[in-house]
Amino acid sequence: MAAAENENIKFNDGDIVGVTEALVARTQGNYATCEQIAEDVRSKFGGEDMGIVFPILSRNRFSILLKAISMATKKLYVQLSYPYDEVGNPLVKEESFEESGVNPYTDSFTEEEFRKIFDKESTIHCYTGIDYIEYYKNINSNIEIIFSNDPTYILKYTKNVLNCDIHTRMRTQRLIKKAGAKISYRLDEIMASPVGDSGYNPQYGLLGSNMATEDKVKLFPKDTQEFVDALAAKLRARTGKNIEVLIYGDGGFKDPVSGIWEFADPVVAPAYTSGLVGTPNELKIKYFADNEFVSLSGEDLTKAMKEQIKQKERNLVGNMKSQGTTPRNITDLVGSLCDLVSGSGDRGTPVVLIQNYFKNYASE
Repeated sequence: MAAAENENIKFNDGDIVGVTEALVARTQGNYATCEQIAEDVRSKFGGEDMGIVFPILSRNRFSILLKAISMATKKLYVQLSYPYDEVGNPLVKEESFEESGVNPYTDSFTEEEFRKIFDKESTIHCYTGIDYIEYYKNINSNIEIIFSNDPTYILKYTKNVLNCDIHTRMRTQRLIKKAGAKISYRLDEIMASPVGDSGYNPQYGLLGSNMATEDKVKLFPKDTQEFVDALAAKLRARTGKNIEVLIYGDGGFKDPVSGIWEFADPVVAPAYTSGLVGTPNELKIKYFADNEFVSLSGEDLTKAMKEQIKQKERNLVGNMKSQGTTPRNITDLVGSLCDLVSGSGDRGTPVVLIQNYFKNYASE
């Protein structure tokens, strides 16, 4: 706040302050060690054989979780989806997969069977240069890798299953349970309560966690609504303005070149103030400019566009839904904008100020 005042930044009603989830979690000390995670997994699965389904391919996001889980069991079967993980990380190079004749909807493999079709050269990740099959397998000697897009395939090896997908986790668990799993948990149910003096997240468990050290993860922040409400109140007291606040994690956007989604957190924004609820009141201005108002220009065009927006606000435009923008939550749009500004690395921007987001063309 002091830095903003020193730079003579003027705050306005409707400004938005985004705070990265990492900053909140770190100030909370919300961490868990591998041993604490292993203890929680062991208490739920009994320490015997178990399987995990659909982990994402990420050293930062999942490798340390795999290390902890493998510490809690005698035998661990790791079922990878292919040719991509849930967020679009390629397990197999596209050209190699296209030439293989494999049907990802029906074909399942052991590692030996998979390697007969896809050699190590074809399973090197396009960005990291890592062969995740080899990398995950070597995390512990008790790990066996299998491949299938059918979540129930794991039950051929073990009836004790932890599904590790993010956005499809509820459906995956339902299918596994229906197919006869003996013990079934989701990743958001691990570390949902403290183990000793550990951190925890009652809503998301290990989802949204990141590697902190070689033996510790930072969890997604907890008590987030209390944080945003308290910060909004302090900003109002300091500035006299009604400023919206949200906590943001990964944005919901996709790399158009690699096809990898940024969205490895369970939600874009785990908490936000009430002014950010809903979807934007927007129109595809370019559509109307090229159709209904193609003959207008200058002040006439401006006047017509403003009237169209005002009619939409009064819900008077008959076919407006078909010509409006795709409805997305404000929190997803603003959170993604914040994440794009702060970047996946550390740009020194844990707090982002957004101004004029709610500025309406009709009010100009």
